Amino acid sequence: MTAINAPRDKYNAVWIIFFIMGLGTLLPWNFFMTATMYFTSRLKDLPTNLTSSQATKETDGRDTRNVLESKFNSLMTLCAMVPLLIFTCLNSFIHQRISQKLRITGSLTVIFVVFLLTAVLVKVNMAPMPFFSVTMIEIVCINSFGAILQGSLFGLAGILPASYTTPFMSGQGLAGAFAAFSMICALASGSALQDSAFGYFITACVVILLAIMSYFALPRMEFFQYYIETNQSRPSADEENKMGLLKKGAQSSCMPARILKFQTIIMKLNDILTIWVMAMSVCFIFTVTIGTFPAVTVEVKSTVANGGTWETYFIPVACFLLFNVMDWAGRSLTAVCMWPGKDSIWLPVLVAVRLIFIPLFMLCNVQPRYYLPVLFSHDAWYIIFMIIFSFSNGYLASLCMCFGPKKVPPHEAETAGAVMAFFLSLGLALGAALSFATRAIV
Repeated sequence: MTAINAPRDKYNAVWIIFFIMGLGTLLPWNFFMTATMYFTSRLKDLPTNLTSSQATKETDGRDTRNVLESKFNSLMTLCAMVPLLIFTCLNSFIHQRISQKLRITGSLTVIFVVFLLTAVLVKVNMAPMPFFSVTMIEIVCINSFGAILQGSLFGLAGILPASYTTPFMSGQGLAGAFAAFSMICALASGSALQDSAFGYFITACVVILLAIMSYFALPRMEFFQYYIETNQSRPSADEENKMGLLKKGAQSSCMPARILKFQTIIMKLNDILTIWVMAMSVCFIFTVTIGTFPAVTVEVKSTVANGGTWETYFIPVACFLLFNVMDWAGRSLTAVCMWPGKDSIWLPVLVAVRLIFIPLFMLCNVQPRYYLPVLFSHDAWYIIFMIIFSFSNGYLASLCMCFGPKKVPPHEAETAGAVMAFFLSLGLALGAALSFATRAIV
């Protein structure tokens, strides 16, 4: 809720800006993942002038991929998640030493340059090995600076009312849906992979430029200025009382300054520890999600298609598009409904219940399989599970990210937001590691 004397967010301008920055945070990386077929086609020993539909059919036959092709997806995940986790953790420490403006604009600028370079390389002929090396370096750069960007923006959103984390999360959710829709359009058009990829990367550059311009417009908003000035003003009354008692005790008992400073640090640590339930919840949410999607969900085969058009579009529609649309819907719902509350036991309970989706998807028609039986063979079961799975991911994750910074004093909100972003990234990394096990068990 906003403060009583806070100015009004005219035309919902701040809300829209955070939505655009959320879109700019994840749309580039979603387009990068969507272009996986383009990257693997550039690693072939054969000519690469294939269409999207031809590349899809080629994967249905015997596995004739070379080493670079077969290892690309695994190494892409590794080069994405490890820097994401490391730099999100690093951001938790550097956010008080490096200005917010430099962290956000610097990260956006580096990501923009990397995607511009990637778009240029679409038109440049390179041998598979140099292209593979350059691509992996690009992935490391994108996710390293993307981690700093995401952590900084979550911290910035944490300064505002809780509802202003929602547009940021919603923008991130829409990014995935937009990328999935673009992939389906590319399949339907039969356009060349290189043309589709070039369009992806140029679109990403435009969105990043829009995010940069939106960020520069943010300080001009009276609503935003109010909360920034409030956050930078004196500590809360409760904090002042604690500090006053410490100083009084130090004066009366000649307490050394070093001990006083240590106790102050302990007080701040206690404030941060109050968000541990939210932090562990968001970590668990994404561990379950990435542990299943897309490693297991993408391997499910349709039992209804029988070789028809639905077989070509089953995974792009029922897996990628449906997941991203329902995830976006769940994130967006928190703008009007925030149940259960930040202190309710039901929130961690609902988060824990999502663990059931791991065996549910493993018991769908995942092919090939070696150990488990198929209990949910019909496509309808898979679609129902996907709807609930993705909607709960978006809704519960958005709730946790909204509530986390609100469980600490206002002047600690940015730090809490950065910590929450770290645990989100930790969940992604743990989920990536878990996905190898969940797929192997099937």
